[in-house]
Amino acid sequence: MATRSAVPAAGPGSEAAGTVARDPRRWLILAVIAAAQLMVVLDLTVMNLALPSAQRALDFSTADRQWVVTAYALSFGSLLLFCGRLADLIGRKTTFLTGLVGFAGASAVGGASVDFSMLVTARACQGAFGALLAPSALSLLATTFKDPKERAKAFGVYGMVAAAGGGLGLLLGGALTSYLSWRWCMYVNLVFAAVAIVGGVLLVGRQDRTRGGRLDVPGVAAVSAGMFCVVYGFSNAASHDWGAPLTWGFLAAGVALLVVFAAWQSRAAHPLLPPRVVLDRNRAGAYLTILVSGAGTFGVFLFLVYYMQVSLGYSAVRSGFAMLPMVVLSGAMANLGNTRLMPRFGPKPMVIAGMLLNAAAMVWLTRIDAHSGYASALLAPLMVVGAGMGLIFGMAAATGTFGVAPQDAGVASASINTGQQLGGSLGTALLNTIAASATTGYLADHAHGRPTPQLLQLAAIHSYTTVFWWCAGIFATGAVICGALLRSGPLTRPEDTPSPEPSSLAHSG
Repeated sequence: MATRSAVPAAGPGSEAAGTVARDPRRWLILAVIAAAQLMVVLDLTVMNLALPSAQRALDFSTADRQWVVTAYALSFGSLLLFCGRLADLIGRKTTFLTGLVGFAGASAVGGASVDFSMLVTARACQGAFGALLAPSALSLLATTFKDPKERAKAFGVYGMVAAAGGGLGLLLGGALTSYLSWRWCMYVNLVFAAVAIVGGVLLVGRQDRTRGGRLDVPGVAAVSAGMFCVVYGFSNAASHDWGAPLTWGFLAAGVALLVVFAAWQSRAAHPLLPPRVVLDRNRAGAYLTILVSGAGTFGVFLFLVYYMQVSLGYSAVRSGFAMLPMVVLSGAMANLGNTRLMPRFGPKPMVIAGMLLNAAAMVWLTRIDAHSGYASALLAPLMVVGAGMGLIFGMAAATGTFGVAPQDAGVASASINTGQQLGGSLGTALLNTIAASATTGYLADHAHGRPTPQLLQLAAIHSYTTVFWWCAGIFATGAVICGALLRSGPLTRPEDTPSPEPSSLAHSG
């Protein structure tokens, strides 16, 4: 009953000529992929607003609270490249459905948690199955849509989900926590998973996998251990300091392992991450763009929420709704960018414009104070940063997977998620440290004796504005570096990316 997904019948020219077979259910498949991707993206932020309630219910310490987030990040970040290659080797439909079922099961266990260890274990399992699901979903999209116009529309929808999902997670997390329970921030994943599982079984056809491909075991060990050390090191920097042995020791070990991994990939017979995937300037530029953007947007998703809830007294629901204009603009611009701007101008101007818009929004947010109104101080910069994020996320998925041979689609997709995970971890550590230092410095300069509540509030706002200045610098630097790396003009298929020979592929369910 399943219809096989369209794959190239010949070289790149066949796509331009429009000779590629089209799956008649491809738009329904897009809806399934979007539902799965939304579940993964939501989970990156939906638990943030639920953590205080979960802490009270399960009675764990504030020091332990970070592990609810860190456990997910560690397993997700360290397994992405391995799971991306696994999708290429054993079939994307298989890994897609396995990831969905596993993610749903882990979410159910997490929602039913009776103690801290059960919750953290469930979050770690969510991260592991999310690492299997995310690259499988994106590679399914890349291999299903081959017609350039349809591909632009499909990636526009995907970019819309990726750009708006984090903000929707804050909105949904606030609403579920306030009106139901923190546990529903986990249970809600079952709804998305059920829709995607049914759709995946009925609609997604047989997928091509690499015949004779082998798993690069040394590469898996090096990159997984390296990513674990880097993410763990950044997590320690965010909760402790950069001078702690658990911070610099793990970071140094992670960098060393990633260097070993990079050197090994040029020698391995079946490399986990073939150099041809990352040596293309446009794809490398997309991966770097998503890393820089992931680091910079952390200032919006965390410190702006802190400001609204702690300084302005917003409830979780109100702060979530306050983010809604950003969510709407990011989704609209992601779709517009892919369908209208990318085919005409290519990714370079989109990245530069998106980064500069985000930088301008961050500078605008430095004007906040203890009595700022939403309409006068927050609404406009939120809309600007939403537009910037939409342009960036809209181009990243399409550019990061463009021109790769089908047998590399999974690992190319995983590289995008890896960049976002590393960027988020770096942003968490760096900006938390900057905020803490700014608070300490402000109190040292202004406190005479024990600080008053008013002074503490001013110190907190000073830390937020300092973070926004740093975010502006991150985005401005990203506009220069990422813009210089990307090629000018619309995307053209690289000549050095060979199409797979028909004999090199085998079909699996």
